[in-house]
Amino acid sequence: MTTTNAMRQLMKANIPFDTSEYEVDESDLSGIHAAAALGIEPDCMFKTLVARGDKKGVSVFCIPVAEELDLKKCAAVTGDKRIEMIHVKDLLSLTGYIRGGCSPIGMKKKYPTYIDETAQLCDRIYVSAGMRGQQIILAPDALRDFIDARYADLTKR
Repeated sequence: MTTTNAMRQLMKANIPFDTSEYEVDESDLSGIHAAAALGIEPDCMFKTLVARGDKKGVSVFCIPVAEELDLKKCAAVTGDKRIEMIHVKDLLSLTGYIRGGCSPIGMKKKYPTYIDETAQLCDRIYVSAGMRGQQIILAPDALRDFIDARYADLTKR
């Protein structure tokens, strides 16, 4: 297993975490596929999505892999009138990560970050380690505190 920048940052801060690896299927980069490959419930595996608001700029959202981001809820949480997903081609330049390997930890810049409130129902959550096929497993509050995120209702339910 490769030690990623996200892992190094957690180690430096003495944040306890575990890691997990799975075989990447380039034809299916979905988080649901990753959760199935690891044999875990998709409710505790979180994908990292990046959006841009009309007033506040770039924000990061972590939601369960089987859920869909509710852009109206996100705009309300960020203080924007409207918000839209960034284009995949802009992901690397904004975050330093590629699609399927975007971690909320260790982005190029510190963006306002929001974690779906359902994370609090899990003892530990899985987030990308910063590359496809690798996950970081840690307590949701440890992630929230480390990246200075807020819990919020972010998904269509």
